[in-house]
Amino acid sequence: QVQLVESGGGLVQAGGSLRLSCAASGRTFSTYVMGWFRQAPGKEREFVAAIRWRVGNTYYADSVKGRFTISRDNAKNTVYLQMNSLKPEDTAVYYCAADSGLSVDDPRGYDYWGQGTQVTVSS
Repeated sequence: QVQLVESGGGLVQAGGSLRLSCAASGRTFSTYVMGWFRQAPGKEREFVAAIRWRVGNTYYADSVKGRFTISRDNAKNTVYLQMNSLKPEDTAVYYCAADSGLSVDDPRGYDYWGQGTQVTVSS
């Protein structure tokens, strides 16, 4: 079992930055991929970014490429999402997820999810 706790969300103006954190605990040795997804009101959950825990390979949605950076701290069992040049369309609840058995951008492959953290970008 893996527990995930997100933090770092908030309200920011367009063009600003936020850093989200996802602290993992439990059987983290079994974690293969850590991902960030987001869900805006009335929309489906969408892939944002992912990182392979052991080797550090990263993956991004086209909508955030060049603005967001995913990273991990193995010693702290924590994954980060640095979000720069934020836009109003980035407003959503952001979820951390672990252990993808499918493509990294497919939410069905993630077995563990955090509770989510709200990110609101004002224009």
